[in-house]
Amino acid sequence: MSLPRRIAGSALVVIALGVGALVVAGAALEDRSRRSVAGRIAESLQAEAAIERGDLALVRGALDLEGLTVRRDDAIGHLAITVPGLHCELPPLGLALVDRDCRELAIAGARLEVSAAALFKLRPPRRRPFHARRIVIDDARLAFSPSAFVPGLGQIAIDIAYAETGETTFKTPLSWLFALHELRATISLPAGIAVQLSYDHGELRAAGDILGAAPIVVPVALPVADPSDDAHAEIARLVVFARQVAERLVARKAADWLESKLPR
Repeated sequence: MSLPRRIAGSALVVIALGVGALVVAGAALEDRSRRSVAGRIAESLQAEAAIERGDLALVRGALDLEGLTVRRDDAIGHLAITVPGLHCELPPLGLALVDRDCRELAIAGARLEVSAAALFKLRPPRRRPFHARRIVIDDARLAFSPSAFVPGLGQIAIDIAYAETGETTFKTPLSWLFALHELRATISLPAGIAVQLSYDHGELRAAGDILGAAPIVVPVALPVADPSDDAHAEIARLVVFARQVAERLVARKAADWLESKLPR
């Protein structure tokens, strides 16, 4: 056998052994990775967290988690999160052992219940918060009790059909809103009022019930996440932003109505 063929054969053996080692390592580290993720979530939210199943694929670079549950019930309030499926795209060929940031985080079927904003007055976690370069959310529901953020309004539920975001550091379950690129959602308010929302790179459209069937379109500048903010400061920033958006939508609706009544 010629020297080039021997070198090529040896290289193939080394590659095969390397791939095999990564497969074995992924299987061995799956339980550790699953417990580590659950532990970091529990620490960051000061809650109990568990993940039923997981699969770590070091060769192709992916971490799949199933059955995430987070729960906190104490004198401060109630927090519950369930996520049937999470998929995190990692660097391939074992690079995830040294670079664990998600290139893309896909979240399917998430459910969030929050009873009080004070739940996010959290101690700074010892470990670095989770980070993802891109997030895709499908079929999520966020439910906020009347006392959570806007006590005078009553219970609010947000059903998210689809959301896509840019780079996000998770200080709270809502941190992704700072990096929002696209959103299709329905907000359910007391008295059976529903508002359909869509957002696409700086433009917000809202329609339904109190706003009318014709969409109201307003330009929106998302708040900027401040690296120095803690979890509670982030939530407060989002609440202020939501109020400002609501005021702009009402003002736009009033302006459109007035314009329709003026003689042309």
